Amino acid sequence: MQGEDDEQASGLTGHECIQAYLKTLDGSPGVYRMLNAASEVLYVGKARNLRARVSNYARPSGHSGRIARMIRETCSMMFLTTRTETEALLLEQNLIKQLKPRYNVLLRDDKSFPNILIPTDHPFPMLKKHRGKRSEKGLYFGPFASAGAVNRTLNQLQRVFLLRTCTDSSFESRTRPCLLYQIKRCAAPCVGKIAAPDYANLVADAQRFLEGRTTAVQANLAREMSTASDAMEFERAAALRDRIKALTQVQSSQGINPRGVAEADVIALHLEGGQACVQVFFIRANQSWGNRDFYPRTGAGAEEPEIMEAFLAQFYDDKEPPRLILLSHPVDNPDLVQALLSERAGRKVTMGIPQRGEKAELVENAARNARESLARRMAEGATQNKLLAGLAEAFDLDAPPKRIEVYDNSHIQGTNAVGGMIVAGAEGFIKSQYRKFNIRSEAGANSDDFGMMKEVLTRRFERLIKEDPERKSDAWPDLLLIDGGAGQVSAVAGIMAELGVDDIAMVGVAKGVDRDAGKEEFHRPGEPAFALRMNDPVLYFVQRLRDEAHRWAIGAHRAKRAKAVSATPLDDIPGVGAARKKALLAHFGSAKAVARAGLGDLQAVEGISATMAQSIHDFFHDRG
Repeated sequence: MQGEDDEQASGLTGHECIQAYLKTLDGSPGVYRMLNAASEVLYVGKARNLRARVSNYARPSGHSGRIARMIRETCSMMFLTTRTETEALLLEQNLIKQLKPRYNVLLRDDKSFPNILIPTDHPFPMLKKHRGKRSEKGLYFGPFASAGAVNRTLNQLQRVFLLRTCTDSSFESRTRPCLLYQIKRCAAPCVGKIAAPDYANLVADAQRFLEGRTTAVQANLAREMSTASDAMEFERAAALRDRIKALTQVQSSQGINPRGVAEADVIALHLEGGQACVQVFFIRANQSWGNRDFYPRTGAGAEEPEIMEAFLAQFYDDKEPPRLILLSHPVDNPDLVQALLSERAGRKVTMGIPQRGEKAELVENAARNARESLARRMAEGATQNKLLAGLAEAFDLDAPPKRIEVYDNSHIQGTNAVGGMIVAGAEGFIKSQYRKFNIRSEAGANSDDFGMMKEVLTRRFERLIKEDPERKSDAWPDLLLIDGGAGQVSAVAGIMAELGVDDIAMVGVAKGVDRDAGKEEFHRPGEPAFALRMNDPVLYFVQRLRDEAHRWAIGAHRAKRAKAVSATPLDDIPGVGAARKKALLAHFGSAKAVARAGLGDLQAVEGISATMAQSIHDFFHDRG
C-alpha cells in the first residue's frame, strides 16, 4: 500500500480546489479524504480509479444536494493508493469508523452477538452462552440476535437433551444432584447418573439439533423409546417420551422457520426523512435465531445503495459472514463487497435480491420490520425532542441539550465507593457512553459525598480536556444533572471552575419536602430553588434520568462489593492466577488453610512448582 498526503490547494475551495488535484492523480485504486478549512475530515471515499472518481467532484454542477454541500465545504484533499480495490474498500471503512466524517454513512452499533458453545475439552461438556472472540476450544453455533434468543434456545436444549449448564468448578464439587435434575432439565453427570458414552450421545443429538437435523434426532429418540419399551424399561421409555414431546413443542414453536434456506442473513433497509433502519434476521440450520435493528447515520442524506454498501462492510468487520446474504436493496459495488466478504469468511459468500418465493418473503418480512421499527423510533424521537425542549425552557437553557450527563455516587458507610455517570440525548439513554468510577481517594472511606463527586468530575473532565480541548466532538455535555441540593451544586460549580469549564449548565435535583417523588426541588448556581408542577412531563423525564443514574451507580457498587466478597489473599500473590488459585482452594479448602500450609504441602498441589510454592510460603510467613 502506498500513500501520499497532498497539501491544501492554496486559496481554492469547492470544485476548483478539487480540480487542482487532478494533475497529481493516476488511475490507481485508493482512498481519498475531503477536508474543510479547519482540516476536519468531511468525507472518506474509495475509488477503483482515483483520477476518474475525483474528476466527478470537479464538475461545477450535476450533483445531489448532499454532495454539492460537501464539495462547497472542501478546502483540501488527501489520498492513499492501494494495491487492489478490495484493499481500498477495507481501508475506507476503517477510516470511516476511526474518523466518523459527517458526510459518510456510519454504523453506530457494533456490539458483538452471542453464540452457543459446547466445549470439547471436557468429558461431560456443558452448554453455555458465549460472546466475543472464539478462543475457547469447542463447537460454536450462532450468531443469535440477542441474549434472550440464546437463553430461549438453551432452555429448549436443556428440556430435550438434558445437558448440564453448570460451571466446571460447580460440576467438580457436587456430591448430589441439583434441582435441574429433579425437574428433568439435566442428566446429572456430576454424580454419575449417566455414563460418559450416553452423555456423549446427548451432546451429539444437541449438535444435530443446532445444525438443523431435527428429524434424525426425533427418529433416534423414537427408536430408543421403542427399544426401552420392548425391554420393559418403562421408566426410561417415559423419560424418552417426555423428551420427544419437548422436541415436538420446540418444532411447533418454530413454524416460521424457512424450509429452503439453511444459512443466511436477511438484511432489509428502510429510509425515510433522512433516517434509516436496517433489520438483520439470522437464519442458521433452517432456524430463525432472532433479529436486530440498527440505525446507521446516513451521512447527511445518502441513498439506499450507499447506505447498504457501508452497512455490509462495517457490520461484517468483526463478524463471519454466512454463505448467503439476502438484501432488500442493491449495493453500489456488489462485486467488490462480495469479494471483501468472501475474503473475510475464507469461502464464497453470495449476495442477492430475491424476487419471488420463500427468500423474497423473508426479505419482505425484514423490510416490514424495518419500516415499523423506524416509525416507532421517529415517534419516540419526536417525543424525546419535545421533552428536551421542555427541559431547556424549565431550566432556562439557551437551546435543547444534545447531551445530558447525570452523576450519582453509591457506597455503604464508605465501603466499595463507586461513582456513576449516565448519558442521555435526543435518542434516549446512550448506554454505550455510561461510565463508572472506582473512588480511589480517602473521600470514599470517609463517606464524603462532596469529595467523591469532586474526584469523579475531575477525572471525567480532565480526560475530556486532554482528549478534546477544542470541544469538536459530541462527547462534551450541554447539561449536568447532579443528585443533590444547593450544597452539592455549589461544590460542583467550584470544581468545574477549578477545571476551567464553567460554561456548562448544571442543575441539582433534590428530593424536596418529605423526600417524596413529585416534590423535587431544582437548584442552579446563584439562583433560588424552584419546583415543577406535579404532572409536568419534564418532571417525569428528570425523574427517569435520576433513577437511571441511581440504578447504574447501585449496580456498579453491588458488582464491586460482590467481587470484594469473593476476593482472597491469594489474589495478591504474584504469579497466582485463576487456575492456580482454583487448584490451591480445591486442595486446601480455604485461603486460611493455604496460609497455614507448609512448604511440602504446597508443593504437593498440582500445578504448583517448588519455586511457586516458595513464593506462596514467603508471602504468608515473611511479610514483616
